[in-house]
Amino acid sequence: MVNKVILIGRLGRDPEMRYTPAGTAVCNFSLATDEGFRDKSGEMQRRTEWHRIVAWAKLAEQCSKLLSKGKMAYVEGRLQTREWDDRDGNKRRTTEIVIQRMRILTPRGEPGLEIAAEGPEPPEATAPDITDEDVPF
Repeated sequence: MVNKVILIGRLGRDPEMRYTPAGTAVCNFSLATDEGFRDKSGEMQRRTEWHRIVAWAKLAEQCSKLLSKGKMAYVEGRLQTREWDDRDGNKRRTTEIVIQRMRILTPRGEPGLEIAAEGPEPPEATAPDITDEDVPF
């Protein structure tokens, strides 16, 4: 079985850095991808998709330091869906991309920077760690 996601897009906001109770770094940010297409009348349309991105440990620290709103990045990871109960007792669900590799994309001729996760993800990587206020969409 394969669970692999590759995206190239722009950050919609600055990364948000946190630490688990065990002290493991976790970084969240949103990434926008878009596509162009022609509608039935022949008019060019653009559709934007927003993706929740999560990085752990050293990769999280590097993403927090090097990325900012508007930068273009390549990310590679896996899909993960989590469920939790919000403060009002409602079931909430989110799907995010837990990344293992990130590359900052630059204009042609300028050097880029690639960062990959080292070793396995920490045990907290699958534990719910966000609240309903954290979901921007």
